[in-house]
Amino acid sequence: SKVVEFISYQNDTIASVFSCVSVFGCLVTGFIFGIFISHRDTPIVKANNRNLSYLLLVSIILSFLSVFLFLGRPNDVTCRLRETSFGIFFSVAVSSLLAKTVMVCVAFKSTKPGSPWRKWLSVKLPYTIVSLCSSFQAVICVIWLSISPPFQDLDTDSYPGKIIIQCNEGSDIWFYSMLGYLGFLAGVSLVLAFMVRTLPDSFNEAKYITFSMLVFCSVWISMIPAYLSTRGKNMVAVEIFAVMASSAGLLGCVFFPKCFIILFKSEMNRKADLLGKRKN
Repeated sequence: SKVVEFISYQNDTIASVFSCVSVFGCLVTGFIFGIFISHRDTPIVKANNRNLSYLLLVSIILSFLSVFLFLGRPNDVTCRLRETSFGIFFSVAVSSLLAKTVMVCVAFKSTKPGSPWRKWLSVKLPYTIVSLCSSFQAVICVIWLSISPPFQDLDTDSYPGKIIIQCNEGSDIWFYSMLGYLGFLAGVSLVLAFMVRTLPDSFNEAKYITFSMLVFCSVWISMIPAYLSTRGKNMVAVEIFAVMASSAGLLGCVFFPKCFIILFKSEMNRKADLLGKRKN
C-alpha cells in the first residue's frame, strides 16, 4: 500500500512549528494593535492615517491566520480558501501602504500656496485607493473560483510508493494573475515609497514602507523558483514560509520603529507635537 503524504498535525513537527510561529505572529501583531489604540492620540500614530495602520494590522493578523489553511489534509474548500485568502489579505495590506505613501506625497505637494493638490487631501482618497486596489484582486479571485477553482488532487506519479494529497491550482493563468497583480501592487508601492522617502516630514513613513516592500518583493521573488522546483509537503512549506516571512516583514519594517518611539522614546513623540504647535 502507498504512503499518503500531506502536512499532518499528528506526524509532522513542521506543522507544529508553523502553527506556533503563526500564533506568535498574531499575538505580536495584536500587542502592537493594542499599543496603537492606547496611544491613538499621539502624533506618531495620528500621522499618515491611523485608520490605515489599523487596517494594515488586521490584514497582517489575517495573513498569519491563513497559514492554518495550508496545514492538515487539504480538501476542495481549504484549497479554494488558501490561495484566494492570502491574495486578498496581502492586497489589502499592500494597498494600505500604497495609500499611506500617496498621502505623504499629496501632503507635501499641497504645502505650496495655491496648490491644486489640496483638493486631494480628503479623508476619502486613501480609502478609495485601498477599496479599488483590493476590489480588483477580489474580482480576479471571484473569476478564478467561477471558471476553474483550485481542488484537491492526488499525485501518484512524482514519487513511487507515495500518494501526495495536494491542491491543484485549477487554472495556472488565474493563479499567476493573482500573484502577478500582488507583485504589481508591491512594485508600485516600492517605487513610490522610494521616490518620496526623503521628503521633509517628521513622520514620513516612506523609508519604512520602502524597506517593507523590499522584504515583501524579495520573499515572493525567491519563493516562485523554490515553489516551482518542489513537490508535495515541501511545496506547501515554501508557500507557508513566504506568507509568514512577508507578514513578519511588513510588521517589523512598518511598526517596530514606531513602537520603539512610543514605548522607549516618548520625548520624540511629544517634541514633534510641540513643533506642530509652533507651526500653528
